[in-house]
Amino acid sequence: MLTIYAVSDSIGETAELVAKSVASQFPDSVIVKKIPHIRTAEDVNNFISKIDANSKAMVISTIIMVDVKEFLVQRCVEKGIFVSNVLGPGIGLASKLLNKQPEYIPGAIWNMDEEYYKRIEAMEFAIHYDDSRDYNGIKHADVILIGVSRTSKTPLCMYLANKGIKAINIPLMPEIPVPEELYSIPGKKIIGLKIDPFVLIEIRKHRMDKFNGLNSSFQYANDARILDELDYAEKIMKKTRCLTIDVTKRAIEDTALIIMKSIGHNQ
Repeated sequence: MLTIYAVSDSIGETAELVAKSVASQFPDSVIVKKIPHIRTAEDVNNFISKIDANSKAMVISTIIMVDVKEFLVQRCVEKGIFVSNVLGPGIGLASKLLNKQPEYIPGAIWNMDEEYYKRIEAMEFAIHYDDSRDYNGIKHADVILIGVSRTSKTPLCMYLANKGIKAINIPLMPEIPVPEELYSIPGKKIIGLKIDPFVLIEIRKHRMDKFNGLNSSFQYANDARILDELDYAEKIMKKTRCLTIDVTKRAIEDTALIIMKSIGHNQ
């Protein structure tokens, strides 16, 4: 088993993302550990001293401060640990092209600027209006997601919120009429999420397995019931003339990219 240490002089989100991307190519063979706020030689020594000399380990670093970065490399080499600073080449190339020295500000990407507060506002919006607890959010939303249960509406809303997009989701169920406000919204702001019925049946049955105490008459994973829901959803989507996306086996990131392009959001 290989351990990848995602080391950063900030909160470590970037280093961890890169490390997890690497780990994803070696299923069940890699452990990722995030090591944030490494800003001094003492921090480096404390971190290195905790690594078992007999273990397989590597370091993916996004440390910006030159002296700390170089000391980390030195200590890793001394202990026989492979180390890669993933920001170094990019910063070096940009510096050369711009003929300008970088500022070497740790965590600069996470500065609380206007975009940061926009993301926070969008996240609060998504949480407040999740599953249409309050239909008043429709007129304030940047995008409205509609679809049956288990089409990833909530995760999509949160992902879009992290991009600063206010998203609201409306579950489509035959027994519950959709809000009339939906039909007065421009169709380009509405996204219909479709899914293969056989895949949806499997997803719901798998979810049902976690709730053994449910009554056998519960219709959530019933084949006929699911087909009725999908038929109802299809009618609503046609009525709103919205863009539809088949989310069957599609990653949330891919679906979000399609949505962002459709509403003209600059990433």
